[in-house]
Amino acid sequence: MASTTFDEQLERAKTFDGYLAALDQSGGSTPKALAAFGIEESEYTLGEESMYAVIHKIRTRIITSPSFQGDRTLGAILFENTMDRDIEGIPSPTYLWEKKQVIPFLKCDKGLAPLENGVQVMKPMPELDALLKRAKAKGVFGTKMRSLIKEFNEEGIQAIVDQQFEIGNQILSHGLIPILEPEVDITSPDKAKIEAVLKAKLLEGFNSKITDGKAVMIKLSLPTEVNLYKDIVDHPNCVRVVALSGGYSQAEANEILVKQDGMIASFSRALAEGLDNKMTDEEWNTCLDKSIAAIFVASKKR
Repeated sequence: MASTTFDEQLERAKTFDGYLAALDQSGGSTPKALAAFGIEESEYTLGEESMYAVIHKIRTRIITSPSFQGDRTLGAILFENTMDRDIEGIPSPTYLWEKKQVIPFLKCDKGLAPLENGVQVMKPMPELDALLKRAKAKGVFGTKMRSLIKEFNEEGIQAIVDQQFEIGNQILSHGLIPILEPEVDITSPDKAKIEAVLKAKLLEGFNSKITDGKAVMIKLSLPTEVNLYKDIVDHPNCVRVVALSGGYSQAEANEILVKQDGMIASFSRALAEGLDNKMTDEEWNTCLDKSIAAIFVASKKR
């Protein structure tokens, strides 16, 4: 990707009012995602490739909708399989930027390791460098990688933070902007306590663990304490703080998000809420437009 394009996208990522569309369900989460669109497993009976072809049609329907434009949608996070496919004969990342002015991101993690010390770090990613080179060549701007904190355990939280920043620097070395995602389980009885410790450790990381002169994005669960993450929003090494819906309904997520200064949405289930593949194009576009409008308003600068 030409440096002028990257610089334009980076400035947009820092300043633009908008949200990220998380269109990156993969592997085991894909059947659940398809079921939410009214598509049962009996409709893709030829194995994994058949399943991915069906989910790509759904993602194409979202991305090609007249409602899905860069005037409200800042970026879209793609699954690797989506990155490697075309939309209307154009590579997906290229289509997003050139046709929609939507910044393309890539989910780069390979899922979660088993629970240890109350957390699930990311599985090893031995092929990450090769994937990042491919993504950069395809015009991808940045990446996203998720780990999960389920219980209060300082050792576990530190392990999550250390891994996120370590791999974040690896991604930065390829000229991509990483979205670190240390998700906190919203059902954890210790959610507020976890978030307070996570914030402190993240600020330490922003101050000491990022390659000099670089900056990252970060994706966090909507916090229990209003504006808990404002110090991270304002940190010079942070491009943008985005929020995951984490199981909240769209209305609940928007209600919490609108109270958080400087955070914007990066929603998946909440964005697709109400969409059904059996809808007519008019019904589909109307439903999607309503969701985008509500999420955009909740994400606007205050």
